[in-house]
Amino acid sequence: MFLKQKKGHLIEVLSLNDLISPTHAEVVGRLHFGEEMQDPEKFTKADLVFPSGEALPQCWLDVHYRDH
Repeated sequence: MFLKQKKGHLIEVLSLNDLISPTHAEVVGRLHFGEEMQDPEKFTKADLVFPSGEALPQCWLDVHYRDH
């Protein structure tokens, strides 16, 4: 799955379980730019959005999203 950093670079998310789990604040992914495949690194979910610019669902970010 591809997401985008708020700065604008595309990220290929390698750990979908980390992405949808609200208990994980980071996901493992690869930056997608340049000619060579980048090494996997950790990205903070709060800094990611969908490629369309839409924010990630609260249920992926906040353990207590139903408490509000």
